[in-house]
Amino acid sequence: MAEDSMVFMVNEGVSVAGEVMSIIAGLSATEIDGVDSLAGNLTNDMITKSSPSKLAKGVKITGDDNNIKIKMALNLSYGYEIPKLCEQVQEKVKSTIESMTGMSVSTIDIKISSVINEKD
Repeated sequence: MAEDSMVFMVNEGVSVAGEVMSIIAGLSATEIDGVDSLAGNLTNDMITKSSPSKLAKGVKITGDDNNIKIKMALNLSYGYEIPKLCEQVQEKVKSTIESMTGMSVSTIDIKISSVINEKD
């Protein structure tokens, strides 16, 4: 099954599409102060208005019903401590996905695509 059409079984009779999890992960990541946008310059406001194909540029969901793996590409704002910021994003995305879906997130890999200098 292709990544963009994955469906995860939450419980009997309830499933969640991979695109939905991508949206949840993207929104929760961009809520962290210091995360400018997802790769492809999708900000929090743009994520809610974007098609899943655009969101896929910044978030990939893989795994199975018991073990979700997330890969994200982020654009960060200049002046933030990268390791600390990434840890905050990982914690936020993990807790949000797990609380909204009841599924377990095993890994969240973050790639820093760029650092945005607000003065430009």
